[in-house]
Amino acid sequence: MKNKNYEVEVPEGYKVAKVIDAANTKFGVLMNVFAGVIGIVLMGIFILIYRKDYKEFSFDYEVLIKFLIVMVCYILLTIIHELLHGLAYKILTKRKLKFGLTFTVAFCGVPDIYVYRKAAIISLLTPCVVISIASLIGIFLVNDSAIRLGLIFLFSFHFGGCSGDLYGFLLYLFKFRDKTTLMNDTGPKQTFYVKE
Repeated sequence: MKNKNYEVEVPEGYKVAKVIDAANTKFGVLMNVFAGVIGIVLMGIFILIYRKDYKEFSFDYEVLIKFLIVMVCYILLTIIHELLHGLAYKILTKRKLKFGLTFTVAFCGVPDIYVYRKAAIISLLTPCVVISIASLIGIFLVNDSAIRLGLIFLFSFHFGGCSGDLYGFLLYLFKFRDKTTLMNDTGPKQTFYVKE
């Protein structure tokens, strides 16, 4: 019986419509710069919202230690992000996952299959939605301004880091609206296929 979330090969009558390759240095650097800009803008917005907490903020040894802890948390968050992609793909396809890291991107993919639009969108959005909700809950509930600042940093730069996933989602939203659209996700590269 055919799995409705994917195909094991591209069906007859499909053609390549778009390729996104985050391992391509030029595209990868551009996406990372865009992610950084989003992160900085979001940080600025949150700091304006909580400006009373940070009026007398000073940089000292304790702040440096907390910053280093936040950096370790960011690395862990990147791993969790990719595991969430993998969890979505595993639930929807039960297929072998591929994880990796290039100069420009950490990734999770299912390179041996071609996923339909719904499965691709769920996998693209799962990390952004889950981590954003958890981060925002923490930001709004935590009273400690240093911890809140760390959570703001994690939320802002993680959301910015979702720019590639959000770009893929926007392609589905505005360009590839047909539910028969297929995507081959090798991790750093997504190839979109549409019916001719």
